[in-house]
Amino acid sequence: MENISENIDLEKYGLKNANANYNLDAEMLQKITVECGMGTETENGTLCVNTGKFTGRSPQDRFLVKDDYTKDKVWWGRVNKPLSSENFDLLHTEITNYLSGKEIYVRDAYVCAAPKYRMNVRTITEYPWSNYFIKNMFLRLNEEELENFEEEWLVLCTPGYVAKNPQDFGIRSGNFSILNFTKKIALVGGSAYTGEMKKGIFSALNLILPTEKNVLPMHCSANVGEKGDTAIFFGLSGTGKTTLSADPERKLIGDDEHGWTADNTIFNFEGGCYAKVIDLTEDKEPDIFRAIRPGALLENIVFKKGTNEIDYTDSSITQNTRVSYPIEHIDNIQVPSYAKNPTNIFFLTCDAFGVLPPVSKLTPGQAAYHFISGYTAKVAGTEAGITEPVPSFSACFGEPFMPLHPTVYAEMLSKKMTEAGVNVWLINTGWSGGPYGVGSRIKLKHTRKMISSILKGELEKVDYEQHPIFGLYMPKYCQGVPTEILDPMNTWLQKGAYVSKSIQLAHSFHLNFDKFINQASEDIVNGGPLIDTHHVLNEHF
Repeated sequence: MENISENIDLEKYGLKNANANYNLDAEMLQKITVECGMGTETENGTLCVNTGKFTGRSPQDRFLVKDDYTKDKVWWGRVNKPLSSENFDLLHTEITNYLSGKEIYVRDAYVCAAPKYRMNVRTITEYPWSNYFIKNMFLRLNEEELENFEEEWLVLCTPGYVAKNPQDFGIRSGNFSILNFTKKIALVGGSAYTGEMKKGIFSALNLILPTEKNVLPMHCSANVGEKGDTAIFFGLSGTGKTTLSADPERKLIGDDEHGWTADNTIFNFEGGCYAKVIDLTEDKEPDIFRAIRPGALLENIVFKKGTNEIDYTDSSITQNTRVSYPIEHIDNIQVPSYAKNPTNIFFLTCDAFGVLPPVSKLTPGQAAYHFISGYTAKVAGTEAGITEPVPSFSACFGEPFMPLHPTVYAEMLSKKMTEAGVNVWLINTGWSGGPYGVGSRIKLKHTRKMISSILKGELEKVDYEQHPIFGLYMPKYCQGVPTEILDPMNTWLQKGAYVSKSIQLAHSFHLNFDKFINQASEDIVNGGPLIDTHHVLNEHF
């Protein structure tokens, strides 16, 4: 649908003499993008763009306006950096002046699939393909809803505007991503990376939902079974969140951002998926591979020489090659994208140290502790200078997007899982038999079998033993999984080396948790690795 609206009062946004292209359809946006030289098409007609200097988010240039609404709510510090209302107004004026007189693209959409929590968002972009991204990622409206649309939040995205004297505006560099909760405006300037818009609005929800709506926001994927049982998958990049939540026997609710309501509804925030495509194959990720067709938007991929065929192995532009597509490009989805009855939560970690059990059941205190910790490990080769596994912690499995203190989200999770009788599991998709370079990666078929057994209730009927260092409860049996791998120590040739590496990782957990300990309850603190390590070792080894 092509619809250039004459009814939008652009001047109320400070935009003068701008030509607004309103809610253009995918074909028109793709045509404009290609004709103006900003994009190309793959051999099957999918649009590809290059986001330029920024191929990922710039967390150091993210700010929240500090005012009466936010000053006592936000967890200010390294992640949530303050900006004054005065500096925001200066930048806002800069951006509206910059957009005035230009051809711009307006997209009306909403976030939060559950009707009670729906939030309308109007996005105004400088580039047509930025608008294409929002069309894919936010929830889409019908004709009647568009006619009566009133936004609650406004997003202004201007990749071409770079602040000349950043210090004059209280920012670090010429690019920025800023949220103003009082004016309900998100500004993205100087960066064409589309994820800044998505994560900006979802960061706003991560403050609004828990403080105003009693909804727990979660950086997770979710699916639902035939009996209406919902499963939630938390995990950082590379842990298998997208892979393991894609299950032919279960319907996908969403793959990245969800809310958990007081009446135990799990709802998707968005209307699309934004997936990594580096090293993508149809065998490994069939859903993503088949979703890359007209209507999708690829970012920063490289073609095979002399062709329009994608080389998914080519990371010469970035490791963070991406595709956005409407969730309808996936076959087995929940419509509308919400469901009740959460029964199992999975924390996914890729433990490159090879010491965590492949599956373990968590107590409420342990669940809150591991939720706050958000652990995985970087392996050699993933970043320059990394030659051996390095612990990586991201609070709530999404620290860069969480405006509140992590213990706020953790306490909400503990309360909800207790009230709903939800089981929480830690799944290690990393190494067994030794660390990265020595041991071997836990087989995907075994991980899938463990998750399947949990979803069928089979692990409710087996005996457990407690890990002597991490305190986790390990099942002694899981059908279809070799029994010897369930206790990770059994897979190491040298037991002393296993103990030493376990203590090393446990110590990293404790060091990371120090910054949260003053605001965490005793139950949460006790959910971490066992404190008296020396006593534990004498007793068990």
